[in-house]
Amino acid sequence: MKDTDDILAVPLWINGHAFLTMAPAFFDVRDPRSGLIRRRTPLCGAGQAATAVDAATAALPAWRSLAVGERTRLLATLADALAGYGSHFAGLIAEESGQEDAAAAAEVEAALRLLRAADAATLASDGGVVAIVCDDRAPLAGLLQRAVPTLLAGSTVVAKPSPKAPSAAVALAELMAQSGFPAGAFNVLHGDLEAIEGLCAAPALGRLLFAGEPELAKRVAEIAGRHGRHLAD
Repeated sequence: MKDTDDILAVPLWINGHAFLTMAPAFFDVRDPRSGLIRRRTPLCGAGQAATAVDAATAALPAWRSLAVGERTRLLATLADALAGYGSHFAGLIAEESGQEDAAAAAEVEAALRLLRAADAATLASDGGVVAIVCDDRAPLAGLLQRAVPTLLAGSTVVAKPSPKAPSAAVALAELMAQSGFPAGAFNVLHGDLEAIEGLCAAPALGRLLFAGEPELAKRVAEIAGRHGRHLAD
């Protein structure tokens, strides 16, 4: 097995580009099916969280200024791009979450349906800068279930995927950049509980959302409560 020093770290995605950081620690992303370490997730803290929130804050005026129809068009363009890389995304999901190939492919199809169904009926309230914390149960569709109505409403996003399954969120962010989304509209912060603490401590954060298992949602809500924040439904 390769030494972990030879395994590449997953980059953050901030302000429209891959963002490398010297995190104090890393999480080994292990393929549950083979036991092999595939990549490493930087475990970020308050500094990186603040950088991601700042990027989302700077992007907010331009993103809000777009008509709902234009934001819908961008989401549809993203769906077309994702469809072209469907097998790649399914491979990432299966490799990091341990899902069977068919289940991973089905998750990509669910993600496509979410993007293509985006319209005024899915509009959420504009929460300014919104953080979305996800577990590894559905690293793509779970994230988009929260992100699609949030983006459509004119909010910008900082996604915090599970350190166990970080790659789908970064690949999605890269596709967003290629699809014409303005820099900073969608950012990806990596880490665990300290990253969530950093997000909750950022003054410019508007709302905190969660996608995943109820037990982890309770832990996220406890962190939010310590910072005087509420985990939104």
